[in-house]
Amino acid sequence: MDNLFSTNHELIPKTEKEKLLKQKGICLWLTGLSGSGKTSIAKAVAKKLHSKGFITKVLDGDNIRLGINKNLSFSELDRMENIRRTAEISKLFVDCGIVTICCLVSPKKNMRTLAKEIIGEKNFYEIFIATSLEDCEIRDTKGLYKKARSGELLNFTGISSPYEEPVGPNLNIPTKEKNIEESSEILYNFVLPLIDELR
Repeated sequence: MDNLFSTNHELIPKTEKEKLLKQKGICLWLTGLSGSGKTSIAKAVAKKLHSKGFITKVLDGDNIRLGINKNLSFSELDRMENIRRTAEISKLFVDCGIVTICCLVSPKKNMRTLAKEIIGEKNFYEIFIATSLEDCEIRDTKGLYKKARSGELLNFTGISSPYEEPVGPNLNIPTKEKNIEESSEILYNFVLPLIDELR
């Protein structure tokens, strides 16, 4: 009984979990305007990685705001809190060796900087899905831009709220003349060498 609490109960380090999974835990932070293709690209890359035996988790604005962030609005303060919470969740996945793909507009530089600080610079990769406002409005699959133009949606990025394009992202994916398959292939080829060194 004297030694009941003497056993080492330290948390298993990230490196040991990565060895078990044979992959590096990193976060791909996809930023870009609403409708730029962030989530579609992320899902396509996740499927490609899954087929190669890698474990991934996609976190996007929709599934996050339906759950843990459902109490947040689109005010400046709540947007920052949305980023903070998502980054903290991502950090937990990354620390378990999971390839985590976050898809959030994250329109301002300070928001993305906060995410990088929380997740850790060595595990964080900023991916800019470079789609023009005009192209996003043409797509407008959810009708959000139409609502924003009519004043029905306030604080909508690109219309009534600014988007600060990343300066020097880890990867820039211009989607002008590329479909989802082509765009996802660019991201797949970028991420594979980062996570594959343990195989």
